[in-house]
Amino acid sequence: MWHTTPNLEQLNAQAKGTILEVVDIRFTEIGDDYLRATMPVDERTFQPFRLLHGGASVVLAESIGSTAANLCLNPATHYAVGLDINANHVRGATGGHVTATTRAVHVGRSTQVWAIDIVDDQGRTVCVSRLTMAVVERR
Repeated sequence: MWHTTPNLEQLNAQAKGTILEVVDIRFTEIGDDYLRATMPVDERTFQPFRLLHGGASVVLAESIGSTAANLCLNPATHYAVGLDINANHVRGATGGHVTATTRAVHVGRSTQVWAIDIVDDQGRTVCVSRLTMAVVERR
């Protein structure tokens, strides 16, 4: 499914100077049909009640889904940008890490849809998200 074989070192190096570096999102695993990343639940990602901020979950979801979408494209000719994202926050997290796994629902010529599941350290669902990407031709 990937246009080129993704490399974890390269993906993590691209985080430098971005929001991924600020909240410490790290890509941890690449499968034939999925991408996985982690993010700490700490002062960088807390809301005022010391729970994982819903916006931080959305940052994780969009970051991993967007990365996966672009890995499916020839970077010389196309790139993908976020068109729509939704998130259902189903459980709070107060510490440790959350892990996001994304899988393609649809990879088309002009759009892609990605499902992202975020779980806590115990494997309990924290957030489920769906990301729609627009595929844009480079000019």
